[in-house]
Amino acid sequence: MAICGKAGRRSFIHAACRPASLRWRRPNDTMNESTKSWHEQAAQLKIDGRALIGGKRVVAIEGATFDCISPIDGRKLADIARGTAKDIDAAVASARAAFEDRRWAGKAPAARKRILIRFADLLLEHRDELALLETLDMGKPIAASRATDVNAAANTLRWYGEAIDKVYDEIAPTADSALALITREPVGVVGAIVPWNYPMLMAAWKIAPALATGNSVVLKPSEKSPLTALRLGELALEAGLPDGVLNVVTGYGHEAGAALALHSDVDCIAFTGSTRVGRQIMQYAGQSNLKRAWTELGGKSPLIVCADVADLERAVETAIGAIFYNQGESCNAPSRLFVEQSIKAEFLERALARVPGYAPGDPLDPKTAMGALVDDTQLATVLRYIDAGVSEGANLLAGGERARADSGGYYVLPTIFDEVRNEMTIAREEIFGPVLSVIAFDDVAEAVRQANATSYGLQASVWTRDINKAHKIARALRAGTVHVNQYDEDDITVPFGGYKQSGNGRDKSLHALDKYTELKTTWIRLE
Repeated sequence: MAICGKAGRRSFIHAACRPASLRWRRPNDTMNESTKSWHEQAAQLKIDGRALIGGKRVVAIEGATFDCISPIDGRKLADIARGTAKDIDAAVASARAAFEDRRWAGKAPAARKRILIRFADLLLEHRDELALLETLDMGKPIAASRATDVNAAANTLRWYGEAIDKVYDEIAPTADSALALITREPVGVVGAIVPWNYPMLMAAWKIAPALATGNSVVLKPSEKSPLTALRLGELALEAGLPDGVLNVVTGYGHEAGAALALHSDVDCIAFTGSTRVGRQIMQYAGQSNLKRAWTELGGKSPLIVCADVADLERAVETAIGAIFYNQGESCNAPSRLFVEQSIKAEFLERALARVPGYAPGDPLDPKTAMGALVDDTQLATVLRYIDAGVSEGANLLAGGERARADSGGYYVLPTIFDEVRNEMTIAREEIFGPVLSVIAFDDVAEAVRQANATSYGLQASVWTRDINKAHKIARALRAGTVHVNQYDEDDITVPFGGYKQSGNGRDKSLHALDKYTELKTTWIRLE
């Protein structure tokens, strides 16, 4: 159902997409485990694939399951409950009952805070288990899962827990004859549908602000990566979250996901995924009860490097690291690289020298920088886009082929195309793989025009030593976030989201609370 995706200032809030220049200098500084030990832990892992509804692990009502396949080697990890509309009905009923009796919404913000902080602590206590589940399930390197994804998810829960008892309501500036109170109230039952590329972090981005504001939640993870979501549900209960407040229903998007978005007793649907599915989500919201539909969708982010860049090597390192991080499976990956013609040759020479460092490796090896694509379908999709780039006349400089096929997993070599035109398929459509399109420019205004010539508007970046030029370009770029002389350095305190068909609403920051609350005015006449 979901295809897209994604932590302090150079720490853990949103490091999931941070360039490799900031992530991989010390790949073992937070972990001492060997490749052998991670494989041993994986062999001993026992996975419970049942859903979580009303505080209990349950099989799907119709008894069906689906296979959870590891992209590392193609082996089956577990049988996962194949939830359908019946399971969604049960989960929504559980969430509604929990909301109406106020077992969670009625708690003081300080009480909710304590439980969310305990929830965050439990993620860190189970760091190795969660990292292993994440890597086995969707193929990212274990070092990234452990040092970035677990920490980022825990920090998100902790930050919203800490924030919620510091958010004040308002009194309007009325005449002396009235008192007008403006208060935030939880919206009710929140349906959250999250993607497979950052399963744990995207779940945290949704459930943390939704729970902090007193809502009940039904979480539907991608069928391609359901394991950490199920474990998060268990840890939430252990932290003290009341039964029924967080329910996790696994299943296919066209069954469980569609049922959740169509459900008339769901007050809000929060979705991260592809633009194509995002359209369906908004249609389902309209067809049912006109529920709020918040969508964080795809991207085709431009990174513009001007000839007057102050540090060319850092620009190269960041551009290459950002597109190849998480196997290119990031909605905000800067997949279109605009380079001023006068420095393009040197830029590409330095970039190509870095490509071998991203050769796909065993995701359970702590030294691996790029792992496996999520499944065979995504592998075929990426290879199809590479073929399109070649057939449309782009110059393939590196990669372009499947790798490690003998492993049984789904790996693609890091790929760079030069002489790309902005109208080519590889420059227009979101590939969601390790494929970089290089486009030369002579005129900055033309580069900005081409950068904006896309249906997406998630992120962008500009590199120049001229601060005036940087400001002008940043203002001209139509994107939710514009980075200057860096890419994706970030903090939980700033919002994440896009313009145009990259979605609506914002994740992260206090702005995310707007998605999960109603504003109520109480007007009191004073005699």
